[in-house]
Amino acid sequence: MDARDIIKRPIITEKSTDLMAENKYTFEVDLRATKTQVKTAVEEIFNVKVQKVNTSRVKGKLRRMGRHEGYTSDWKKAVVTLEPGHSIEVFGGF
Repeated sequence: MDARDIIKRPIITEKSTDLMAENKYTFEVDLRATKTQVKTAVEEIFNVKVQKVNTSRVKGKLRRMGRHEGYTSDWKKAVVTLEPGHSIEVFGGF
């Protein structure tokens, strides 16, 4: 897999922006991606040094459209901790 296939998009929420003060950045990643693959992808794309990667799978929620119901897709979240002195400028340069 290519680095751009592993990292799908950054997650910008109130909780994830609070984590940026601790040098932690949150991304949506491919379901099959491992922690090692996420680490190398972030280092390759953003030219930073990664200290630690924490991942979790997020289950899809039940949604309804009128009388039809179904589940949203499952997805995987990765919280990447960077080495001191490194930051990602895409997020506003915390």
